Formats: sequence, structure tokens, C-alpha cells
Amino acid sequence: MTEKMLMRKDGAVGWMIFNNPERRNAVSASMWQAIPGILDALEADEAIRVIVLTGTGDKAFVAGADISEFEKNRNSADAAREYGIAADAAQLRMYRCTKPTIAMIRGYCIGGGLGVALNCDMRIAAKSAKFAVPAARLGLGYAAKHIKKLVDVVGTAQAKEIFYTARRYGAEEAYRIGLVNHLVEDGELEAKVAEICASIADNAPLTIHAAKEAIFEINRVDALPDLDRCDQLEKACFDSEDYAEGRRAFMEKRKPVFRGR
Repeated sequence: MTEKMLMRKDGAVGWMIFNNPERRNAVSASMWQAIPGILDALEADEAIRVIVLTGTGDKAFVAGADISEFEKNRNSADAAREYGIAADAAQLRMYRCTKPTIAMIRGYCIGGGLGVALNCDMRIAAKSAKFAVPAARLGLGYAAKHIKKLVDVVGTAQAKEIFYTARRYGAEEAYRIGLVNHLVEDGELEAKVAEICASIADNAPLTIHAAKEAIFEINRVDALPDLDRCDQLEKACFDSEDYAEGRRAFMEKRKPVFRGR
């Protein structure tokens, strides 16, 4: 663990906070290494229904990787490979989180920071947010699996422009092309995220999980979709106590209380 990655629990909402404000929350090697453990802990807590990722302060969500560490941690092929293993494991852990995830974005969301946001199910941004993938200005290569996440969100044509031009996008344009789900004034960001979290937390966890897994299977590129698994998750919803509760609550004209089983 590292003090540069924080975990917080607030009722049904779990928080994973990138805490490196002096470097605009750029991700260091130790931060990548800490991410899987934090998500393991939040997933294991049955009270947590949704997980929010954000950065400390108002200057940045995550401004990419911490380049100041590259001379030490990526100064050879072997060192770069070890760094890459940790970063890839963290990215995969975020992307395959079993609970709904939201990126709450203020300020810079650049390069690897945009990658973090794309690993989330939703992106809620303040008007101060700025987005870019500057790889073409640095000569970096991006793995197809990471490029596909951007294509899935904004479409092929917009993804090409983002990569080819390496230019910076303001929040309004990012919202227009579908890079973010909701755009709000800076002072309203936390309230909007809280509203969406409350809506998710009130709903049936098994239904949400089944939908999330089905969407993953439909969009995967490493194998054919496992539709049998999707069918089993769907059937589990109909066999659940939550489905019975949902029916009763509808008939009784009251709010259902879902327990995820």
C-alpha cells in the first residue's frame, strides 16, 4: 500500500482516490501496485454497491503516468517490463471490477489518466476537465486492448482523431463526442455523482452485475462472447430473493430493499 492511493467508504459508496496532487495525481509504480488491493477490499464489502474513482484536489483527476519515475523504474527493457506488468494488472483490475464504477473528473485527465477513466463504467466531469491522449507527441505505443476501450466509448472516427492529433479536448467537446456521460459545473460535481450513486445503490445488484458482464462479453476481443455465462447470470436474477422483493414492492407500491442475493 502507499499513501498516494486512498480508500474511503461512505455508506453504499466506496472511493478509490489518486493522492499525488503535487504531480497532478500522476500514477507512480507504487500506486499501480496498490490499486488491485483497494478494489479487492471494496468488492469484498457487501455494503458497497458502487465505487467512485477520483483524484485529490481540483487540478487533476489523473495526469497520466509519473514520468519523474521513468529514469529509475523504466530505464531498461527488464525494468520497463516489470513496470508494465504492474500497470497492466491495475488496468485490468479496474476494468473487470465486479461492481459499478464511476470516474469523477476535475481538471486534467490525460494519457494514462484517461485510460483510468475509460476503465470505469461511467465518467462524470466538471467543466474544468481537460482530456488528451498525447502518445503521438511522445512516440509511445498503445496496446490494442486499451485503444478498444476508447473506440467503445466514442466510436472509431473520434478515437482516430483523438490519437492522431494528440490534441487537448475541453470538457464541452468531450461531452459532445460522448467521452463523458454527464457534464456539470465544478461546484455541482460531487452532488451529481452522489445522485447517480444513490440511484445505482437503490437498484438490484444482481441485475446490474448481469448487465455489466453481458456488456463485457459482447465487447471482448480476446475471445468469443461467453453467452452461456450471460444466460446463467440472467437466470440467477430470476431465481434471486431480490426479484421476489422487487415484485412484492411493486405490488405494495413501496420502494424495494435489495440485498444482492
